[in-house]
Amino acid sequence: MNKFKYYFILIITCLSLFSCSKDDNSIEEVPLRDFGEQFAKDNDSIEKYLKTHYIEEIVNAPGEIRDQDVKLTKIPEGGTQVSILSLLNSSTFPKLLMKNVELHDITYKLYYLVLREGTGVKPTNVDGVYAAYKGALLDQTVFDQSTNPQGLYNLDGQTQSPGIPVIRGWAEVFPELRTGKYVESDKNDGTLVYTDFGAGVMFLPSGLGYYVGSGAIPAYTPILFNIKLYEVRRYDHDGDGIPSYLEDINGDGDVYNDDTDGDGIPDFRDIDDDGDGFTTRSEITINGVLTPFESIPDCSGNIPTDLKKKKHLDKNCH
Repeated sequence: MNKFKYYFILIITCLSLFSCSKDDNSIEEVPLRDFGEQFAKDNDSIEKYLKTHYIEEIVNAPGEIRDQDVKLTKIPEGGTQVSILSLLNSSTFPKLLMKNVELHDITYKLYYLVLREGTGVKPTNVDGVYAAYKGALLDQTVFDQSTNPQGLYNLDGQTQSPGIPVIRGWAEVFPELRTGKYVESDKNDGTLVYTDFGAGVMFLPSGLGYYVGSGAIPAYTPILFNIKLYEVRRYDHDGDGIPSYLEDINGDGDVYNDDTDGDGIPDFRDIDDDGDGFTTRSEITINGVLTPFESIPDCSGNIPTDLKKKKHLDKNCH
C-alpha cells in the first residue's frame, strides 16, 4: 500500500484537469505532466531562488503575532548579502536544511529554513498542528495567509473535525519543528500568547504542494510558506486507545512506516496491530480501563524497554 495514498492521488483523481477559456468559455484541457520532469524544473527554480535571495529581516517580538515573521529579499546586483543557500547545514540558526521525500516514484529534494527550532514537543506526520502561515509564490506574490493563530491543521491530509487537511509538504516540514510556550492573554477573551515556538520557511516543489493548481496558485508552480508551530493536537485514528503518535514505534516521526504485523496497514490505522486476531484495544484493557501506553507490559508482565515487545505488539501474547 502506498503509505501516503491520501496525498495527491485524490487531488489528481478528483480535480478536473480543465480550465475555461477567457475568449469563448470553451473547455481547454490541461495535460498532466510527468512528476519527475516537473520536479527537475521546480528544483531548478527553488535552488535559483535560494542562491539569489537573502534574509533581510526576522521579526523578534515575543508574544506578538508578528513574532518570527521573515522578509526574504532578492540580492541586488553586486550585493554581498549572504544567500539563503549558503546557510545550508549551518551550525547556528537560521539554518537551511534539506530532506529527501519519496513520492510519485521519484525522490523529491525538499528545502526548508529553520528560523527557530522551538522548545517543546515535535508533531508526527499524522498529528494536528495549531499554526500560523503565509503562503507565497517565488515572485513574492502572497496567495494565502492565516488570520487566526490558533487555526488547527491536520498533517494527515484528512478532513476530520476539528482541523483542516493540508498538503504533503506541511506533513514533511512541521515534524522538524517544536512547539513553544503559551499563556492566556490579559484580554480575557480566550486568546493565547505564544513564545519560543518553532518557525521556518518551506520551499515546496509543486509535487509536494498543489500540483495541478489551486485558486491563485497556477498549475505546476513551486511555492513557499512561512510557518509557525504553536501547539500539537494528538489523534487516535483507529480508536484503539493508543494515540497515533505513540504508534511511531521506530521514532522517526513517520507513523506510516510502522506496520507491526506486515499486513500493509500502518499500526495507527490498524485495530489489530500484531495480527493475532485480538483487537489492540481489548489487549490493553483491564477491568474496563485502558492501560496508559507507558504502562502496557510485555507478556511476562514487565514494562519493556523495547516498545516492540509490548503485549499488543506481540502476536504470541494475548
